[in-house]
Amino acid sequence: MKERIEKIECWKYELLDGFEAWAGKTDLDNDLLSFKQARPNDWWFHVKGCPGSHLVLFHPEGLSPSSEVIKMAAGIAAWHSKARKAGVVPVNYTQAKHVNKPRGAKAGTVHIKREKTVKVRPSLYKGS
Repeated sequence: MKERIEKIECWKYELLDGFEAWAGKTDLDNDLLSFKQARPNDWWFHVKGCPGSHLVLFHPEGLSPSSEVIKMAAGIAAWHSKARKAGVVPVNYTQAKHVNKPRGAKAGTVHIKREKTVKVRPSLYKGS
């Protein structure tokens, strides 16, 4: 796995099958996480249409996340957003290689392509 930058302030969660989810604490942390830490094939999550943390799902080499892991990561992304108290919320996700920063945009601002959307309840996954 790529050497991780420890300067990034993140909430970190261990999920099933060796997956890890990191959620940025500030706009600058979101930028560092999304553009310096995430590998191209890691998965990137953000609640749709609402301010919140960028979440990167780091995967063990060669593994794709199950739908259960996708839903867990999406629930964590929803929890670390302004939609935390909502019922069911849409969360966009895509591979990190499809996340770009518009030129001159402020920290935390991104443009995504090839996204999928999953609807989940905001929740924190407590590792086993």
